Amino acid sequence: MSTPGPRRSCPAQRAASAEMPPGLSPPVQQRAPGEGCRGQHPASPWLFCEDDHVLLGGRCSQSREHRHHMVHGLQEAAERGRKVFQKIANTLKGKLEVAKSILADEQERMVMIQEEEQNFREMIESEYRIRFRLMIEDEMKFWSLPGAVSNLTPREASLSQLSTCAAELKEKAQETLQKLKDLARENMNKLKESEVRLADQVCSLHKTIAELEKKCGQHPSTLLENARSSLERSEALLLQCLEPAQITDLSSCQIAGMSEVLKGLQRPLTLDPNTAHPCLVLAEDLRSVRLRKVQQAVPGNPGRFDFSATVLAAQSFTSGRHYWEVDVDKAAKWQLGVCRDGDMAHACGQKVLLMGCVMGTDYTLWAFPPLQGVHSREQMHHVGVFVDYECGQIAFYDVTKGALIYNFSYLPFQGALRPIFSLCIPSGSTDSDSLSLRLPPVSSCNITVGPQSSLG
Repeated sequence: MSTPGPRRSCPAQRAASAEMPPGLSPPVQQRAPGEGCRGQHPASPWLFCEDDHVLLGGRCSQSREHRHHMVHGLQEAAERGRKVFQKIANTLKGKLEVAKSILADEQERMVMIQEEEQNFREMIESEYRIRFRLMIEDEMKFWSLPGAVSNLTPREASLSQLSTCAAELKEKAQETLQKLKDLARENMNKLKESEVRLADQVCSLHKTIAELEKKCGQHPSTLLENARSSLERSEALLLQCLEPAQITDLSSCQIAGMSEVLKGLQRPLTLDPNTAHPCLVLAEDLRSVRLRKVQQAVPGNPGRFDFSATVLAAQSFTSGRHYWEVDVDKAAKWQLGVCRDGDMAHACGQKVLLMGCVMGTDYTLWAFPPLQGVHSREQMHHVGVFVDYECGQIAFYDVTKGALIYNFSYLPFQGALRPIFSLCIPSGSTDSDSLSLRLPPVSSCNITVGPQSSLG
């Protein structure tokens, strides 16, 4: 969390002085209502001293005490005061609407923080399940290799080490979940305190606005008699800043590190030119795609995307675990994920996607379905995609930082899945956006790929 810096004046503070005309601003020397020169003023005053905020009779205005003060007729002073009260009331009404809006936002954030906590909890649990399964499978693959040691001593040592690693994974998961719970509780407490404070401010604003509007309709002498106290209360509200609670993003509980086993699952995918939108240009090796402003003349194909700058991988899979990496740092807007294979897959919306968008210095990430924002402080450069078909899981990773971005669990996969890659159709003069598939380590290239090949 950031350390609060020096408090700056809010718009209400900056406007406060403009709302207080000199003639009705509280003087340094305070005087009780009715107190004047040599005791009480006449019972039927017809003048008003702006310096002392008191009602005067004609003779009192010539006294030594008021001789050099700003004195106005009762009707004139009342009209001036009425305009000031109405102007302040209007300003406070605007501030009241702001306070109500922030209060509604705080109440909405309290609901959202609970949903975010549940969402992050599911992501954390899902990621650790993935890591545990990959760790177990990697160990089983090692012992199934030809020439693996078959006597019990190394195997028992390996099982002991595996058990230790599993215990460490479980402990890390519990620590991360506890950190998430504590942070969510801390955020909720801050939001509740903010809700109470804003509710009090709304109540005070309602009360003061009603008081000022009532004063505007009063008899001149009644309006001016307690003007000072009304102005002081109004000024205090004008100077109050309306600020939402500062909470910590739950993404700070995100899991760092990626399973090394993923590299062993990396697939050498290629792109299918028969599915590419006409504004996409594929490289000769079919491992990268870029945008061009003018669409190409391409053969008609029922499987070709014609409404979005999208292309599918040539490979599909109906089982197993798969992982691939994509360079996205040369694309302002991109989408990665999987879709169900078939001519109508892209039309029916059978997709699971991670979407990135760069606009100036702002960078946003979105996951789908359903469409929801994903917290990210920096632009992505390399994104890894992991699919576990049998478990219905898809996970996206920031390969540069080796950290989980987002994952989906319990997806009802049916039929063949194909990796999907999208850019944004160019609307300006540039067409330089591109995506590139990263080659896996040499040791991972243990399968043969080609157009329309199947992985599984």
